[in-house]
Amino acid sequence: MSTTAYSPKAEEVKALREETSAPMMDCRKALIEAGGDISKAKALLLERGAAQAEKKAERSANEGLVGSYIHSGGKIGVLVEVNCETDFVARNPKFAELTRDIAMHVAAMSPEYLDRASVPEDVVAKAKDEFRGAVPAGKPPEVADKIVEGKLNKWYEEHVLLDQPFVKDDSLSVNDLINAAVGSLGENIKVRRFAKFALGEG
Repeated sequence: MSTTAYSPKAEEVKALREETSAPMMDCRKALIEAGGDISKAKALLLERGAAQAEKKAERSANEGLVGSYIHSGGKIGVLVEVNCETDFVARNPKFAELTRDIAMHVAAMSPEYLDRASVPEDVVAKAKDEFRGAVPAGKPPEVADKIVEGKLNKWYEEHVLLDQPFVKDDSLSVNDLINAAVGSLGENIKVRRFAKFALGEG
């Protein structure tokens, strides 16, 4: 299908918008550029969301919501603070849904750290030493470094909230989910902090 001749139908644009929460015109443009391929259009929107997030990252985000999620008959609870730039966006249902989704993700996946910067240096050093010790003997140093880096990235995906695959769609990381919301809502969005409570745990 040629990208020049292709014109997306209203229902295709609507379906992509429902999947991604991106603005209608952005969905239409992405579908045209992707020649009607939904997966490619989603990838384009995700890229643009990440680019927008990078541009807006320096803008202060002092508004937002404290969201909560209670699971398992009241035995697990999560509080999460998600910040945006304006009260207008904080009151948007899409922002409330994002906050709840992140709280639910924390309940399910129990991340220990918010982002890579918040992992203590000694924890990273210990993990690197452990991975380096598992590298087969005789590997050239540059190969060993690549193996350690790969294992460390995997470790981040298990322990760091923003790196974890999103519990409702593991083709996205939590950071991708936030970037998509930045693209949709047009403001800098950041998770500031979270806490998980499990009955009987210290």
